[in-house]
Amino acid sequence: MGQLHTDEVRRAIADGRTALGIELGSTRIKACLTTLDGDTLASGGHDWENSLVDGLWSYSLDDVHAGLRAAFAALASDVSDRHGVALDHTGAIGVSAMMHGYLAFDGAGELLVPFRTWRNVNTTRAAEALSEALDVNIPLRWSTAHLYQAVLDGEQHVADIVRITTLSGYVHELLTGERVLGVGDASGMFPIDPATGDYDAARLETADAMLSEAGAAHLRLTDVLPRVLTAGESAGRLTTDGARVLDESGALQPGAVAAPPEGDAGTGMVATNSITPRTGNVSAGTSFFSMIVLESPLRARHEEIDVVTTPSGDAVAMVHCNNGASEIGEWAGVFREFADAIGADASADDVFAALLSGALERGSDDGLLAYNHLSGEPIAGLDEGRPIIARTPSSKLSLNGLMRAQVRGSFATLSLGMRTLAEENVEIDGIRAHGGIFRTAGVAQRLLADALAAPITVGATAGEGGAWGMAILAAYAHAASESAQPALTDWLDQHVFAEEQATTIVPEPADVAEYAQFLDRWEAGLDIERTAVHAMK
Repeated sequence: MGQLHTDEVRRAIADGRTALGIELGSTRIKACLTTLDGDTLASGGHDWENSLVDGLWSYSLDDVHAGLRAAFAALASDVSDRHGVALDHTGAIGVSAMMHGYLAFDGAGELLVPFRTWRNVNTTRAAEALSEALDVNIPLRWSTAHLYQAVLDGEQHVADIVRITTLSGYVHELLTGERVLGVGDASGMFPIDPATGDYDAARLETADAMLSEAGAAHLRLTDVLPRVLTAGESAGRLTTDGARVLDESGALQPGAVAAPPEGDAGTGMVATNSITPRTGNVSAGTSFFSMIVLESPLRARHEEIDVVTTPSGDAVAMVHCNNGASEIGEWAGVFREFADAIGADASADDVFAALLSGALERGSDDGLLAYNHLSGEPIAGLDEGRPIIARTPSSKLSLNGLMRAQVRGSFATLSLGMRTLAEENVEIDGIRAHGGIFRTAGVAQRLLADALAAPITVGATAGEGGAWGMAILAAYAHAASESAQPALTDWLDQHVFAEEQATTIVPEPADVAEYAQFLDRWEAGLDIERTAVHAMK
């Protein structure tokens, strides 16, 4: 990447030498416009929230459509304000979204039941049966677990299912008419065979037999699941109807090259340039997850570890935590309210920076435990969550201690899962981190290094997030459509990260040991959470 002059930017936008990345996250739909070499030109977003529908976490498709339009409108406005030109076409486009979940449609394309997100934990029976039969960990949130649970529960809609997909696959089809999925997101629907880059054929047969035995003989996963593509493969183009989905005004023109739709895990790997073996990344948002690219298969199946893939199809060990930085955000909101109440003018970023600035004070959280569980957390053995702060009577409650406990507690579930990879002797050369919490320089980065006992690198693009990562994948698809391109890893090194500015923090042994002691106390304190779930209905 390099800095462009104003006239160069205007010409790039006017000529369509740009890439548009869209990501539908848990709390925000983001749109990011970049050059074809990854320089961010503009961004836009729209806040949204999930809701409980019949006891299951969901987003309505009406909100999906409205959110896409609002995010694109904000992006177009930012383009106009920053560069004085209209955003009426782009060279490439790509869609990313929360991985996994369940969107089931009939033959007419009608949604059969409300979208079931990754956050739901009602699929225990299905996930356990599939994991045992397929000899691979099938997490509760995977699409096939949702499908099989619906069959086991005898849900009426099962008889009408013709296809299922993820949120990114649904939006991609809206924009292009193509029913496909990037291999990274597809690997959260059903296990991928690294040798073929497609769904594992032998395991498909086993799963089809299980569906038939459970009363759904009409369902064959090869027919129900979307077609799998790897990064750089053709995934269609933005259609006229698709352009209207984003821009009702009619200004946006069709024709943009479309990248295979991906999950937020895949875009996180791209955004941190961590898609080669022995590299990894941590994505910190509403949920936390680590992605470690494997040199060789794991020796055994582990409930804490999902085996998914990079957007290029390489095997990845994923530790996924349902709960992330949301509770820290709630506390930031409380302190911003306090600032308003006393007449202080402080932005959200100002408040966040002030809160985190003291979280590195050693010992300030002695006697404090913080739990960030808004929902169930399988790695921690929780079916439900209750955000909690607990402290001993002799402990001191200070702002520094409160925030240190919150940040360290939010990383604790991830630490538990990463212990398993250490026991598997998985070697990691370095971990890169991204997400809004890392915009406050050095704080969360250092505490994460202590928590994972590994060097943590944060690049200048750490706060850009998945929409930027998806724009990069779209730019790669555009390059591949014009000529033969190097592998994604080489292309990223040559075109996007060649001049990257990044900082690396190496943990001190004493801090790693101190965090390990904290984690033992935190894990023992999970009984507080379990009691709260029963007491606070």
